[in-house]
Amino acid sequence: MDNTRFNQSKIITIERHILEEQQIHPEATGALTSILYDLALAGKFIASQTTRAGLSEILGATEEINIQGETVMKLDQLADQTIFRLNDHTGRIAVMASEEHEHLLPIPAGFPVGKYVLLFDPLDGSSNIDYNATIGTIFAIYRRLSADGPGTLEDCLQPGSALVTAGYMIYGSSTMLVYSSGSGVHGFTLDPMIGEFLLTHPEIHIPVKPKYYSVNHGNETFWSEGVIKFTHWLQGIDGGRKPLSLRYIGSLVGDFHRTLLSGGIFYYPIDSHDPTQPHGKLRLTYEAAPLAFIAHQAGGYASDGRHSILNIHPTSLHQRTALYVGDRQLVEKAEEYIATQICPLTNSIFVL
Repeated sequence: MDNTRFNQSKIITIERHILEEQQIHPEATGALTSILYDLALAGKFIASQTTRAGLSEILGATEEINIQGETVMKLDQLADQTIFRLNDHTGRIAVMASEEHEHLLPIPAGFPVGKYVLLFDPLDGSSNIDYNATIGTIFAIYRRLSADGPGTLEDCLQPGSALVTAGYMIYGSSTMLVYSSGSGVHGFTLDPMIGEFLLTHPEIHIPVKPKYYSVNHGNETFWSEGVIKFTHWLQGIDGGRKPLSLRYIGSLVGDFHRTLLSGGIFYYPIDSHDPTQPHGKLRLTYEAAPLAFIAHQAGGYASDGRHSILNIHPTSLHQRTALYVGDRQLVEKAEEYIATQICPLTNSIFVL
């Protein structure tokens, strides 16, 4: 082991890193810095509960069904409550919204409201909880649009291009926090011995040479011809290119994190399996937009198959979308294949 890597003079905690980034912006008040640190604290707590879930009897499902029609897992509920309660009283947030709740989460009466908006998916991949597989938290921070008073729905329905900060925490063999405030992407690993996130992955860039593609092949029979042909191209079947290796966890955060560090593409296309989701399955505001922001900052690109995810202006809190994210050239190639399947009469994608 190279002990120079752990030289004390080079140790950078997430607090130090956030404060140093704040100094780049002389107009900063410190509110955003504090929100990020509160989210890091939430991540530490969620990680502590995740690693001892079986001992704490918090594995398994509750009897509740969320707005997405999914069974609420106990850890999902715990993560949701933790993030809300760490941010509901600080005076830095105007309003919050969670993937687990149908409506906005207003700041409780008696507490001041701030100028930022926080949207979050408290525990992505919660169906993996009982199997000790990778799960994560995704967050997105905007500046409010309304002048004063309680935050509004309009404050939450902003395009990803307006994001101030976005990030995720991944709970696996180690716990990592990855975020961007528009000045690159940085990753921090939680040292459980000291209870602090330390900078381990500064200035993350998606590798130029793609390595993996990540998709649920179990849905292939429901894909459009364009998506199938694109997948065959990735496999070297159509076009004669060197095939990419397949990797798929089934946790968006886990699959995106691997794509970010190893290079390649993750995609969750539109399929005909569920007619209630004609535009895709993933949530634009809680999942696709913040990860698209991170990918863009790391030199990549994210699309719904036709347009940049960052340019889509949401019209509803739980709007769904297809997602192609990762290496720019691969995502743009997906757009090329899908464009061949656009119906000239309806301007929509043909789905088998």
